[in-house]
Amino acid sequence: MTTRLKERGTTLGAPPIPLATDQLFSARHAEAYWQQATRCVDLVRRKVADVDRPFTGARPEELKRLFEAIDLDAPLGELRPALEELERVYLDDAVYFHHPRYVAHLNCPIVLPGILAEAILSPINSSLDTFDQSAGGTFIEQSLIEWTADRIGLGEDADGVFTSGGTQSNLMALMIARDHHGASLADHGGNKHEGLPADFRRLRILGSEVSHFSLQKSAAILGLGYQAVMPVACDAHYRMAPAALKARLEECLAMDLIPIAVVATAGTTDFGSIDPLEEIAALCREHGIWLHVDAAYGGGLLCSRRYRHRLAGIEHADSVTVDYHKTFFQPVSCSAFLVRRRRDLRHVTYHADYLNPLCQAEAGTPDQVNKSLQTTKRFDALKLWLTLRIMGADSLGEMFERVIDLAGEAHAELARHPAFEVLLDPPMSTLVFRFRPAGLDDAELDDLNAYVRTALSRSGEAVIAATRVDGKRYLKFTLLNPDTRLEDLTAIVERIVHHGRDWCDAQAPARAAAS
Repeated sequence: MTTRLKERGTTLGAPPIPLATDQLFSARHAEAYWQQATRCVDLVRRKVADVDRPFTGARPEELKRLFEAIDLDAPLGELRPALEELERVYLDDAVYFHHPRYVAHLNCPIVLPGILAEAILSPINSSLDTFDQSAGGTFIEQSLIEWTADRIGLGEDADGVFTSGGTQSNLMALMIARDHHGASLADHGGNKHEGLPADFRRLRILGSEVSHFSLQKSAAILGLGYQAVMPVACDAHYRMAPAALKARLEECLAMDLIPIAVVATAGTTDFGSIDPLEEIAALCREHGIWLHVDAAYGGGLLCSRRYRHRLAGIEHADSVTVDYHKTFFQPVSCSAFLVRRRRDLRHVTYHADYLNPLCQAEAGTPDQVNKSLQTTKRFDALKLWLTLRIMGADSLGEMFERVIDLAGEAHAELARHPAFEVLLDPPMSTLVFRFRPAGLDDAELDDLNAYVRTALSRSGEAVIAATRVDGKRYLKFTLLNPDTRLEDLTAIVERIVHHGRDWCDAQAPARAAAS
């Protein structure tokens, strides 16, 4: 640090630089804030209006070079040059989720009320950990938790908290399931006080073989290790098979293992498949096991009039994950973790005298930090609040229904194409397929489909996803944009065929020589 200061002609102990208080948001600078915010909004408006493809195809090494010339210790001093620089290093080559040919991951275009809420919550900068830092913000978050719990059907005793995303919510679920088990042991004072019980190496978490990877990450964080997650076989539709779950539970008993949680998925990342929640819940009740439903993707069905029935059984869960920044069309991040019994949240509670002393809880002060792994916590709930107050839940449900319907239409189109293999009639809005011209073996098909995806991205024509199923490479459309039309997907398919044929032509001489 001293060397860098000397290089800049600065010595330790030199007179301090005057504080740049003109950059602080305050009543004195409200007009400057309005002027500068307007310029930022106008920049975004112009960029979005001019976007004609979801991505420029810029490569990591190209973007990295742009940053090598930037000295973060040499401020530009004004907004204009800073925005010009930002446009060059970020906005010009950003991936634009609102574009109808962005069909890669679970990234949704976002509704205007959510964006406007960001314009409110950032300058006010409330922290939702304690009531004395957020006031009405606390009740907005609590109201939305109650609203979501009611939509799920968790009952009057339900509670929850907003989180950074599905991974954090799933971590909380498995932590509480682990500690729920620890609290049940007569010879153990609870994990919070005594650490993991002696039997912790026998603890097991059961989820389908296509459940989210956050289960393994959570198990490692919780001291149980990847080996604690036992995969359960799926049926032909990539849903957890109840018979396989029953067999796994019996296997645990036979091996003297302790299943502490079953994680059912309401919307797998690749297939959008929804596990049979009613049957899984019945098995969990029979065995006295915590049931967590990961509805990070499928949670949007809670707002759907036509497809809500697909979540039948979610009301039996002990805990639920919902990502509003997926199928509720909210800006990242906006997610929630909910429990059936509010008392179960005690496993994440710690009372700090300076922040949330026990006396405040006993007096009924609503401090969200008592329910959260986070301390400082953004007011992300405002985005969903403003959306519901302006648009209403039915509007969100109708948008999700539109992309579900589009996935069905696209499946029908691809299934009729002789050069495509489509894996599954989509239960929600993802479509897994591969370009499969005749005469290629599986290794060649893997190379072909990898090439096609890369070629699409580098051209900027479209951004699509890829995955592996049974060791084979597939392409994937993830549809979350209600403005995407079948014609957009047809155009992408045509480009897939074009790039695929280019690959085949380039490989033809080598294949001919090999034969």
